[in-house]
Amino acid sequence: MDTITHTLFGIVLYRSINKQDVPPKLRHSFLFTSLVGSQIPDIDVISQFWDTTGQYLMWHRGLTHSLFLVPIWALLLSLVCSLLWRTKDRRIFYLGLLAVFIHDTSDIFNAWGTGYFEPLFNTRLTFGTIPIVDLAVWAIILGAFLFAKLRKQVAAHKVFKAAGCLIAAHFLIQSVQGYAIYQSVEDRYEQVALSASFVPWHYQVIGKRGDVVEISDATVWGDPELVQTLPTATNADLDTLFSQNPAAKTLLQWSPFVVVVDDETRLGIYDPRFFRDGQSFLFEYIEKLPN
Repeated sequence: MDTITHTLFGIVLYRSINKQDVPPKLRHSFLFTSLVGSQIPDIDVISQFWDTTGQYLMWHRGLTHSLFLVPIWALLLSLVCSLLWRTKDRRIFYLGLLAVFIHDTSDIFNAWGTGYFEPLFNTRLTFGTIPIVDLAVWAIILGAFLFAKLRKQVAAHKVFKAAGCLIAAHFLIQSVQGYAIYQSVEDRYEQVALSASFVPWHYQVIGKRGDVVEISDATVWGDPELVQTLPTATNADLDTLFSQNPAAKTLLQWSPFVVVVDDETRLGIYDPRFFRDGQSFLFEYIEKLPN
């Protein structure tokens, strides 16, 4: 998910806590843990500053997003709270667990995916059933804020717990529909990937068959509609590309499958899940020298 959504998740977590009779210092610890825990796996973005070998695509959302690091992050947050506010409460640790777990797990639902099981497995786990920026989630949280403000007789922590349940239900509904679409087209292609649209219950199916990659719009209530056909040079020799542009080799490892471009001017690969307006923003290539 994007940074704003992760921040909103942290706010929802904090507002879901019944803070009646909770002392101020412990409230500060809860707020810190909710917000920082909802963001801390993305600390890996700093790795781009020392990436000289094109590995950033694998480093970002890699080990820091691993399920196995969730308790480590939670323990670190508890220690920071203990140092800053002298608070020692096991609820801080549990809140940190939940905040980091939500961050890592929500990220596997969009097309970018995460290294959820690193270091045991280096492949990206991705479902592609939720967009990176999900306006439906924003709408649910905005509704919770408005309801809590207008209906003050209802305890705010109950309102935000309900909002959390609605978000979970939204993820479930989106993913069940996405899985049904995936199953319906799986036998048509050698490889298939999903990418959720910004419009709820709408998806793109990206399928590779031979030397062609097809992109189709799909919903559970209709047949997929082909919107783009992309030729891919399956038999192209990519050794020169990888030697001159190491990031291309990383992209090949990171993506479920790629489109290979081998024309008179360029040799490269791109991820078709992010193909918009005639190009993919994940495109690594080299210019060919004129004959």
